[in-house]
Amino acid sequence: MYKSITVKIGSNVLTRPDRQLDLERIAHITDQIATLHQQGIKIILVSSGAVASGRGMVKSPPKKDPVSERQLLSSVGQIKLVSTYASLFDLHGITCAQILVTKEDFRTREHYLNMKNCLSVLLENEIVPIINENDAVSVTALMFTDNDELAGLVATMMNTEAYFILSNVNGIYNGNPSDEGSQLIEEITRSTTDLSAFITAKKSNFGRGGMLTKGRVAQNTAAAGIAVHIANGTLNNVLLDLAYQNGKVAHTSFVPGTPRPAVKKWMAYSADFTDCEAHINKGAREALYSNKASSLLLAGITSLKGDFKKGDLLRIVDHENRLIGIGKAQYDRGRADEHLKDAKYKPLVHYDYLHLFP
Repeated sequence: MYKSITVKIGSNVLTRPDRQLDLERIAHITDQIATLHQQGIKIILVSSGAVASGRGMVKSPPKKDPVSERQLLSSVGQIKLVSTYASLFDLHGITCAQILVTKEDFRTREHYLNMKNCLSVLLENEIVPIINENDAVSVTALMFTDNDELAGLVATMMNTEAYFILSNVNGIYNGNPSDEGSQLIEEITRSTTDLSAFITAKKSNFGRGGMLTKGRVAQNTAAAGIAVHIANGTLNNVLLDLAYQNGKVAHTSFVPGTPRPAVKKWMAYSADFTDCEAHINKGAREALYSNKASSLLLAGITSLKGDFKKGDLLRIVDHENRLIGIGKAQYDRGRADEHLKDAKYKPLVHYDYLHLFP
């Protein structure tokens, strides 16, 4: 049985076809979380549903641009969503807390650690955190892809043993789930590098993300040493079956890799937080991905982009213009330019502060 779990619940799980919140489903999910909570399992809940809830409350929303409409619906719907959770948890004598975040809150290591401290204090006091993106103030360019990405970041930040992604399908299939002959993929290992070959990019009716996003987030989270499970949140007792690992529920599991150091867990989700880049040649890429722990040397850099300072994050781009990782600069752009031709100068990015994407 897992001792700590991050649970992400999608909008299609929490919402009825008429766009109203499915109170019966939310109550059943809350009952399952309460059962696990009372057994000493720490639960972090990342819940979608605010925008969908708002759609059911605002009868005739004015025709605005998509950002304004999302701000309107999320502002109204978030109150109903959290108050519903609060009243249901109260029936079990459990206190919950609301945390609204934006991607900006994870931009710096300081903010990241502050968020981690907040969640740690809540869990230590046996309070269930309920997290959602603050759509009312999020800047479109810096929004999470969807709550799958947010929950994956939270799972790695808090180092929970497992991460459950609850959608309205049983998991990842080797084709379109609605097509005859498509089969559920029960286990995905690190050797599976490209999920796009058989995952449809179709998004849900209410949320922003699709199964391809879920798969990529799941791979990245599993690579950090966390067991990831994608399952159907509309099935009864799905949380309990996943938590107890009894094999009763059909789903897709991602085999966890080797746990990362704490700083690399933050860096793994920070590629969108910087415009500075280090472009490298083929030899440098091969060295970084070799079995030997390798730092990024100036000799392998073909060009630099941006005026970075010591400690800033750098996007690592290979010879085919692919983003392959992110690292922390050991010195500023001026010094890098000064020693760019010095093959023996100390690494621009040390291995201890370098994260490579699978």
